[in-house]
Amino acid sequence: MLKTTLGLAFLLALSACQDGQYAASTRHLAPIPPATMALMSAAGVSPDDPILMRAFKKESEIELWKRGTDGKYALLKTYPMCRWSGQLGPKTREGDRQAPEGFYSVTPASMNPNSSLYLSFNLGYPNEYDRSLGRTGAHLMVHGSCSSRGCFAMTDEAISELYAVVREAFAGGQRAVQFQSYPFRMTPENLARHRQDPNIAFWRNLKEGSDRFEITRAEPGVSVAGGRYMFDAGGDDPVAGAVARKQADDDRKTAALVAAGTPAVRLVYEDGSQHRAFREPMMATGAGLGEVSRPEALAADPREIAMPAAGLVVSADRRESARVGATPKVGTPPRPAVAEAERRRLLKVFATASEGRD
Repeated sequence: MLKTTLGLAFLLALSACQDGQYAASTRHLAPIPPATMALMSAAGVSPDDPILMRAFKKESEIELWKRGTDGKYALLKTYPMCRWSGQLGPKTREGDRQAPEGFYSVTPASMNPNSSLYLSFNLGYPNEYDRSLGRTGAHLMVHGSCSSRGCFAMTDEAISELYAVVREAFAGGQRAVQFQSYPFRMTPENLARHRQDPNIAFWRNLKEGSDRFEITRAEPGVSVAGGRYMFDAGGDDPVAGAVARKQADDDRKTAALVAAGTPAVRLVYEDGSQHRAFREPMMATGAGLGEVSRPEALAADPREIAMPAAGLVVSADRRESARVGATPKVGTPPRPAVAEAERRRLLKVFATASEGRD
């Protein structure tokens, strides 16, 4: 009864916020679609259970996670992004068209039923980390319409569903939804390929939070200290060992991939991208996607810019640097002795970068 009362109060509060041309709109009250309700039922969760979201730019996807009765989050559904703008890397200033990367918090106050982009919710950029670095910008959202100037854009149908899922979690008592935003999935393959990108230290810091979530399936506590994210800092940390072992294993795999000839590249987009599911319809007619921002920028895949195979790998923790040996050309098997020496060198680099994390 209490949850029902809270839910009605939340819906009435949203309705009271409406004015102007959207005063009569009820789009923000649309129910969760039956197919998604069926997914929840099969997973043993309900609409008012807490949620968590993860976004990946390169893959153009947003994951929706639901917390079960065991207190752990499980992946419920993955939504394709219709559009994101800018490049891989964090947002640093107003007008740079960058979609933010980091750990953000969506609150009931973030929900916008009056959005001119069908529906939207604000990510809360700049957060404490961004402010500590003097970063600027505002109104970074997940919204409808296939148009982006630093936001994560969904189709109207997708934002309607996601908005409803977030709304019901708030109605069930969740006070804030953690939104984790990454440049790509934090795999050894991606880390090997992007190891010489100028953002690699920052991305390795984000990976610490990703690793912790994947080990525990619990929302990591996030704080900021010394110009970096800290996760579950302070007091005893019962999962520190498991997290450290995952990080070390991933570092070994990354080093092995580099030693085997994985090239160092930087992806350069004309202006962001979109999920492959939308590419052919958009290129054909654009039908069903509404306004598409800068469609000409989506005509080509991102360019892979070769980075120096030998260069600086920067520790995300202590801002230290270590020289990395030359990587063999793509398709050329490295000589065994060279590969083994390279593998050991990289393991030392990654070990240095891992010291003091937990």
